[in-house]
Amino acid sequence: MRFIFEQIRTGGDRNFAYLVGDRDAAEGVLIDPSYDPDAVVERSRAQGLATTHVINTHGHPDHVNGNERALELTGARLAAYREAESHPEVALDDGDELKVGSITMRFLHTPGHCPDHLVIHLPGQSTAITGDLLFVGKIGGTASEELALLEYESLQRVLRELPPETTVWPGHDYGCRPSSTIDLELATNPFLLAGSREEFLRLKSDWGEFKARHGLK
Repeated sequence: MRFIFEQIRTGGDRNFAYLVGDRDAAEGVLIDPSYDPDAVVERSRAQGLATTHVINTHGHPDHVNGNERALELTGARLAAYREAESHPEVALDDGDELKVGSITMRFLHTPGHCPDHLVIHLPGQSTAITGDLLFVGKIGGTASEELALLEYESLQRVLRELPPETTVWPGHDYGCRPSSTIDLELATNPFLLAGSREEFLRLKSDWGEFKARHGLK
C-alpha cells in the first residue's frame, strides 16, 4: 500500500475537500468535494485512482453541494451517516469501517454541530478528518445550549479514542495553519482546555469577546 492524502482548497467559506487513496490498489475516495468537485475529481485522476466513494462528513450545504457533480464524473457511490438527508447509497453508522484499497477508514458519529456529523479516522495512518467538529484552534458552531453540550460530548469522545499523535484535518481553513494534531489542540485550543461543561458553555457564549481579547480572527 502507498498512501495518498491531499487536502484541496475548494473555495466557499475557506472549505477543504480531501482525497484519500491507495496507489497500489489504484482506488481513492473524495471527501466533501463541495464548491469545486471538478478540481477534486481531477486530482484523483491525476493520481491514477478510480474513485469508489464520495463521502460527506456532514450534510450542511457547503459540504454536500458538490456531491451530484462528483458522482456524475466518477460513477462512485455516496457514503454518509445513515440518517443524512442525502439518502446515501452507503449508509454509515457509528463505528463502521470502509476500505480504500488496504486503507481502513473508521467512522465516529459526532453530533452537535450537525446531527449527521462524522469524524473519519484512519488509524493506520494516524490521521483524522474532523469536518466541522474540530478546527485548528476552534470548534464548530451550535444553534442551542443542548446542541453545544452534545458537541462537548462528541469532542470528549474524539479526545478519548484518537491517539494524541493523530493529525487533525478540518473542514475549513479557520485557524492559524491548515492542520494540527490532537496533542497540539489539547495544548492550545481554548475549547479543549475548558475544564468542565459549564466552562465550555461560557466560552461558547463569550466567544466573540474572547477572540477580541486575544487578537483572534
